[in-house]
Amino acid sequence: MCELLGMSANVPTDICFSFSGLIKRGGETGPHKDGWGITFYEGKGCRSFKDPTPSCHSPVAKLVKEYPIKSKSVISHIRQANRGAVSLENTHPFIRELWGKNWTYAHNGQLTGSEALPMGHDIPVGQTDSERAFCWILDQLRQDYSTEPADMPAMFKKVAGYADTLREMGVFNMLLSDGEYVMCYCTNNLSWITRRAPFGKARLIDEDMVIDFNEETSPDDVVTIITTRPLTNNERWTRMQEGEFCVFYFGERVL
Repeated sequence: MCELLGMSANVPTDICFSFSGLIKRGGETGPHKDGWGITFYEGKGCRSFKDPTPSCHSPVAKLVKEYPIKSKSVISHIRQANRGAVSLENTHPFIRELWGKNWTYAHNGQLTGSEALPMGHDIPVGQTDSERAFCWILDQLRQDYSTEPADMPAMFKKVAGYADTLREMGVFNMLLSDGEYVMCYCTNNLSWITRRAPFGKARLIDEDMVIDFNEETSPDDVVTIITTRPLTNNERWTRMQEGEFCVFYFGERVL
């Protein structure tokens, strides 16, 4: 199946270190060779890079790895195709507008019977069960809220309820963000880590690379990384349980 990577931070932060480990899994240390993508938020805007080629060989991935784009919210994905052709339109993350915001979503897993999910305002561009599930979630939100809710944590609890429904159809591991909040939902494989002072060194599993965060951060920085499988082997990651979800707001867990 695919692998996910997300980041939530209280200051604009680059994700080059974590992304360097992830892209190795896209055809070199892992089988996820059917495309990759990453979305960075910058204020209300976002920039997205996608490529349906293996991330370990992609010149676009090399550009992102070496270009320290700083963001407070990031969603990334490497794909192992099971539904839909290997193509750009089927490459995650997917982005849609809701309540005047860009919402970004990526999914890992397979859903049986997703073609029965009713579509409303949002319609899939590609052929994946992942994108169809995203469109269905957005339609549920449009039905439940005519405008952006004042209580966003309560809204994300509703999204977790939608995710529970989708989990009944198969494996549903998800990342979802509006640029401020980053939500993760787990069926079987998701882990996260929050880095804050005092910072230390981290060593990647898939790449011969070590970073001393003490030299790269300020004492007030808070950065949370969410991933399918831990990217480092010398830090303590929190593994999520089936049906569990977390919501992070600029680095801090709020749900």
